[in-house]
Amino acid sequence: MIEVEHLSKIYGSTPAIEDVTFSVAPGEILGFLGPNGAGKTTTMRILSGYLPASRGTAKVAGFEVHEHSMEVRQRIGYLPETPPLYPEMTVEGFLNFVAQIKGVSAGDRANRIKAAIEKCNLVEKRKTLIRKLSKGFRQRVGIAQAIVHDPPVIILDEPTVGLDPRQIIDVRNLIKQLANDHTVILSTHILPEVSMTCDRVAIINRGRVVATNTPASLMEQLMGGSGYELDIAGNSIAVQQCLQRVEGVKHVEEMQIENLPEHRIKVRVVSESNAEPGHAIAAALVRNGLGLYEMRRVQASLEDVFLDLTTEEKPLEATPETADTTDNVDTEPPSTKSEVLPTETPSEDAR
Repeated sequence: MIEVEHLSKIYGSTPAIEDVTFSVAPGEILGFLGPNGAGKTTTMRILSGYLPASRGTAKVAGFEVHEHSMEVRQRIGYLPETPPLYPEMTVEGFLNFVAQIKGVSAGDRANRIKAAIEKCNLVEKRKTLIRKLSKGFRQRVGIAQAIVHDPPVIILDEPTVGLDPRQIIDVRNLIKQLANDHTVILSTHILPEVSMTCDRVAIINRGRVVATNTPASLMEQLMGGSGYELDIAGNSIAVQQCLQRVEGVKHVEEMQIENLPEHRIKVRVVSESNAEPGHAIAAALVRNGLGLYEMRRVQASLEDVFLDLTTEEKPLEATPETADTTDNVDTEPPSTKSEVLPTETPSEDAR
């Protein structure tokens, strides 16, 4: 559904993104994960037709973004980090206005608005002024305006930023429901967002994609899978020799812990993929006369992977040329007809 190849955006001599390549299958939720300033928003804006790329290609539903811009915009629903809402309009009136400027036919408009309101759980708020809504409901209205024309692709830039825990859970559930009928790209720097919502993740750092896979596969490939931490009575050599012979054990590493009692060591055991050698480890230690004080299961987390891939290099520094491309700031309203609202207040008829 989405194919991005060698995409770059350069301001002067400063790259905002460089050689970005990834794809998204129909019905998939891709988490676009990276630290602030990594290039997430720049990539989203290029995909939505708001910014031109310096190099590379991006296709949505088979249409190249630069060559067939209007075709792409008709097939994308875009939610910027700050939803483009009119606070003095009702939810229903606003969605009617958005449906008009997105080219939804008069015959389809009522059904599309009703479907968007129901999907976003806004039925009880449809006659409420947007300015009277909580931030969580405003975010729902922002998502509703992105899907009111029923696009096959939805791009959400930091959709849960600033929400409280209850609102975050509600928006996560909504995004999962949208994947039944849409392909979703979710840009975020919040790690739980990806692991709880997304089928696959692309990690971007300093404008480059450094890893793409499912969260589980990334944790296994980059952190060596799951394992155990053990507190054992015995000398290091005997413990190492004992544990290395256990089937399913990939690696044994002694942990440097201060103030351990004499003749006690702590070790970290990394297991082979899909292996569960915990019982065999305990049995081997007992069989060899080594006292086991504690055995704790540990598993690599997405946070471990993220830090491993993004902490070795410094993030891009904001410059005057690139200040409008940092991920958490939208310095000007979008200007594409299909996804962004004009700066004028709509007429009374549109209300």
